[in-house]
Amino acid sequence: MYPADDLTLTTELACAIVQRNERLGIPEFRFLVRLISRTGLGDRTYAPRNLLDGREELAAQRDSVDEMDACFDGAVPELLARTGLRARDVDVLVVNVNGFFPEPCLASRVVRRYGMREDVAAVVRRYGMREDVAAYNLSGMGCSATLVAVDVGRNAMRARSPRPVVALVVSTESLAPHWYAGKERTMMLAQCLFRCGGAAVLLSNDPAHRGRAKMELRRLVRSTTAASDDAYSCIMQREDDDGLRGVSISKALPKAALRAFAANLQRLLPRVLPAMEIARLAADLAWQNLLQRRRHRGQTKLKINLKAGVDHICLHAGGVAVIDAVKKSFGLEERDVEPSRMTLHRWGNTSASSVWYVLSYMEAKGRLRRGDKVLMVTFGSGFKCNSCVWEGAWADCIDAYPPESKPSPFLEKFAWINDEAADESSSPF
Repeated sequence: MYPADDLTLTTELACAIVQRNERLGIPEFRFLVRLISRTGLGDRTYAPRNLLDGREELAAQRDSVDEMDACFDGAVPELLARTGLRARDVDVLVVNVNGFFPEPCLASRVVRRYGMREDVAAVVRRYGMREDVAAYNLSGMGCSATLVAVDVGRNAMRARSPRPVVALVVSTESLAPHWYAGKERTMMLAQCLFRCGGAAVLLSNDPAHRGRAKMELRRLVRSTTAASDDAYSCIMQREDDDGLRGVSISKALPKAALRAFAANLQRLLPRVLPAMEIARLAADLAWQNLLQRRRHRGQTKLKINLKAGVDHICLHAGGVAVIDAVKKSFGLEERDVEPSRMTLHRWGNTSASSVWYVLSYMEAKGRLRRGDKVLMVTFGSGFKCNSCVWEGAWADCIDAYPPESKPSPFLEKFAWINDEAADESSSPF
């Protein structure tokens, strides 16, 4: 299973890592701990080994390679074992890792490791796949990359139609070389949110696999709002004034996510919502336009009932602010966003793989029924929003969620940060 238990980032370890940062003064330390306490993360997330070993500022390429190998070995063999397929049965391989792009690419590493065929490229070398496997390696696509990878796999299958094709999609993130040890506040949030995680998914157009498939991909829509300066720059990797590299996250992120989601829904909803709901929206829009002309009022928001066309919403567990913004804007119930909140609490933001943890939560809780439709939504830097409709890692702790309350373990340990009059003599350093 990935991540392994020995990569657990407990409250004590997290506090020790923060205290190692000698660049932080009392104001920065207080801000950082407050930030951590509001992220919604629990006490059982995972971090790369170099961070736990105290080498966050001395990460080597070997650390990133080991991090990727741990994910591949934790996800791919188990997936193949569960499905009864062999690595050499894979025709198409797509690997997405946002912040690590070595040569040869990670897709080639998987192919070799698992013995894939010679016509597959990427994860091929690591798993001994066939030499004729088609491999694709995606980088820099952010947290929305997993649905980009699914789209690439789907298009590769279409290009080979009508031949039966099996596609393997591996989504993860490399955190080992990207820990920010500076003091710029806009760059502190990423290290508070992002944690280790990864997932592997098999897609197939082979009719022989229909009876074993959990869900069928119905629709997939990709959108980007990069033409907007605010959207483009709300998540950006850069260097601070001291030359330390990190990811800057601005306050414009929730608004950028909603704008990208709205643009995505304009294309998705006509394919998903029933005719009666579309007619209601059209009537509401016409009525609002009429009132606007007569009374010179500002245009009011349409109330879109997302649940009219789907049974569940699988929302990227990117952060509390984005989850709350989507919930409020679309009138969702707490039960609709509970899987995303619990995924964030249990695993943290695992980047592109997070939606598979959210879907797994729904499955483990027994929410998914035969024939249910699931709207999967991902957000990522750029700013991108990708969505799809599916029709159709929690086993050791699912009964404990949702907890009666989720007090922050960081606030319990550092209650003094809320005392604005705290004397600098109380510094933990």
